[in-house]
Amino acid sequence: MVSHSELKQLFCAADAVCFDVDSTVIREEGINELARFCGMEDAVSEMTRELVSRLQERNVQVFLISSGFRSIVEHVAAKLNIPAANVFANRLKFYFSGEYAGFDETQPTAESGGKGKVIKFLKEKYHFKIIIMIGDGATDMEACPPTDVFIGFGGNVIRQQVKDNARWYITDFVELLGELEE
Repeated sequence: MVSHSELKQLFCAADAVCFDVDSTVIREEGINELARFCGMEDAVSEMTRELVSRLQERNVQVFLISSGFRSIVEHVAAKLNIPAANVFANRLKFYFSGEYAGFDETQPTAESGGKGKVIKFLKEKYHFKIIIMIGDGATDMEACPPTDVFIGFGGNVIRQQVKDNARWYITDFVELLGELEE
């Protein structure tokens, strides 16, 4: 069993940090934000922007992994200066007429355990030694392993299962910023 102190050391030594999006990076679930798409920058908290910037300054790769829609997640990524190549989310499909045709079931995030599959892919492709996953839900928590550390986040929504089972649980990104400052 890894101690809390060791978890903090792993976070500070990470090659990559992956964030869930809905209720973690943005305050709401993405489907609710779709209706307010143009106001998305207000949904991204200032502390999220600061944490992502600080990680990037330390040459840590930052990824967004979501079961939500890529069109929304890419917009959030742009606000955080995260390249679109670092976004993993579900793609919507449309017929040539423009009519909605469903979503692309071939995306790993479209299936159960998909976030873990993305983490495994990232480890294989980039040979990251330490990957951190930060999220508010059970699908985020189940990505550990293959993620090295899972940090439960309850700053927007508290999910009791995550709060009870995450070895490291936070409600504000200020705590993680503080770890990077030490």
